[in-house]
Amino acid sequence: MNTAPASHTTSVSVTAQITQLPDLSMSDIKSIWKELFHADTPTHNRQFLERRIAYRLQEIEFRKVDRSLVDRNKRRIQQILDSGKNKKLDRDIRMMAGTVLTREYQGHEYRVMATTDGQYEFEGRLYQSLSRIAKEITGTAWSGPLFFGLKTYAGKKPAAKKGGKK
Repeated sequence: MNTAPASHTTSVSVTAQITQLPDLSMSDIKSIWKELFHADTPTHNRQFLERRIAYRLQEIEFRKVDRSLVDRNKRRIQQILDSGKNKKLDRDIRMMAGTVLTREYQGHEYRVMATTDGQYEFEGRLYQSLSRIAKEITGTAWSGPLFFGLKTYAGKKPAAKKGGKK
């Protein structure tokens, strides 16, 4: 299995390498792990090892696409390993650069594109958040991720009961 960083001319693609993982022997899995992580496997759980190897292969291949994303993910993974807790990211959802969101609203189609610096381009202008764009489109305050369908509406929270006489 080719575990070196792949280029566009590599005969064995990252996808092919990943799909071959379940067919490999456990000793091959351990060998690939050692090559990729320069350490012995931390567990004998094959599913964990295959997933981490698959992630690492993709990380090596796609690092050249968005280095800041790889670095941010590494820090987040380390934070989860250190604390044992998966802390929520920013309130707004960050997407891969070039992702285009489309929303039809009142008979008009709106398009927003995620940029490399974590902002959003809408009608030739840059915005820090999807919520600001949703407000621009509707004229009222909206959750941007909700407006663009990235999360679902959880419903209204029940009103707190007020004490008092009837």
